[in-house]
Amino acid sequence: MKIYTVILVQLILWSGYTFLEWLSKHDHPIYNVLMFLVFFYLAIIAGNFFMNSTKKTMLVTLISLALYGTFQITMSWLSI
Repeated sequence: MKIYTVILVQLILWSGYTFLEWLSKHDHPIYNVLMFLVFFYLAIIAGNFFMNSTKKTMLVTLISLALYGTFQITMSWLSI
């Protein structure tokens, strides 16, 4: 149940990243990369808060990031 909770919390964080990326669409790309790194760090901190295991946290963070990326690619493909 902890993994499911962490994935949901991290997907909420990734949604916040998408919203802020949309708001800053005219910024320099390096700022988007820095913002992604900040959100990636926040996702790891949030996951580690619930699971207390760094190895599992990294794995779950990569899984939630893959789910986020898959969803973004699918939505991008459907909007064409």
